[in-house]
Amino acid sequence: MSAPFRIALAGLGTVGVGVIRLLERNAALIAERAGRPIAVVAVSARDRRRDRGIDIGRFRWHDDATALAERKDVDAVVELIGGADGPALALAKATLSAGKPFVTAN
Repeated sequence: MSAPFRIALAGLGTVGVGVIRLLERNAALIAERAGRPIAVVAVSARDRRRDRGIDIGRFRWHDDATALAERKDVDAVVELIGGADGPALALAKATLSAGKPFVTAN
């Protein structure tokens, strides 16, 4: 199988944590259908210490979400922050300027 498609995820609220859980729970099916695994490699959220019910220590953490777009080991950025301006807009601009795919739930 091919190398994983590596994503960075901004926003670790209910939706962000749900995305991580779904990707993990359905990893084999997703890899089969996509032709390669999908791996979350980096994350960003407002509060690193908040209990989210999952281990976020296994992901590379960024306090500034726009730093996710600059990572060489990220193929695409998923924005689950919310809002049409502020950090969400800055992340969208940074990701697209870096020439990477950008996915938003908003």
